[in-house]
Amino acid sequence: MAFIDNEAPLHGAHRDNHTHRDVNGGWLRPAVFGAMDGLVSNLALITGVAGGSVAQQTIVLTGLAGLAAGAFSMAAGEYTSVASQRELVEAEVAVERRELRKHPRDEEAELAQLYVSRGVEPKLAREVARQLSADPEQALEIHAREELGVDPGDLPSPTVAAVSSFGAFAVGALLPVLPYLLGSYALWPSVALALAGLFGCGALVARVTARSWWFSGLRQLALGAAAAGVTYLLGSLFGASLG
Repeated sequence: MAFIDNEAPLHGAHRDNHTHRDVNGGWLRPAVFGAMDGLVSNLALITGVAGGSVAQQTIVLTGLAGLAAGAFSMAAGEYTSVASQRELVEAEVAVERRELRKHPRDEEAELAQLYVSRGVEPKLAREVARQLSADPEQALEIHAREELGVDPGDLPSPTVAAVSSFGAFAVGALLPVLPYLLGSYALWPSVALALAGLFGCGALVARVTARSWWFSGLRQLALGAAAAGVTYLLGSLFGASLG
């Protein structure tokens, strides 16, 4: 059985490099989701329309309309959802602030009991809670973390989420339509570029999250290819029946 050596000196590499990335900034999830959604949705939209054997101009117009509509929709959705979540957290933090102001002793006892439940000796837990509660703002931050699981000073930004989502969706949605904008009349360059983009996005996300890059890339590629295949088939069927 292994034990932690509490007397061991702090290793230099650990001291210098033991840092963590920002996981609460609010940009990574909307950016990743936006890029993936832009690639998949516009690829599926373009292949569906192309399956109906329409003119190049129609495909370009459809792709650009999908880009604009999707980017604004994603940005609005992200802003609203993150803002609503932030407002909910701020409301709960305000409740905790009122409780600390009205019943400071009860809140201090509650904090001490929390530390006791985690294995701290009762006398020490009471002393720690007393010292931490001496500063009202520090006490509020600790109670918010312990009871709500949030850091009131590090909440996601609705604006950052919206801008990240808008930009990432626009870039992702541009890839399938780009070959047509450059003069292509065939569908395969758009499909190839979009699938390459999906694989690249998946691999890039894996670099951030420390997952296997090839598995993440292939997963996104497979999902995009499936969506494109289904919509192309539907476009072909409906195009034939309407023609």
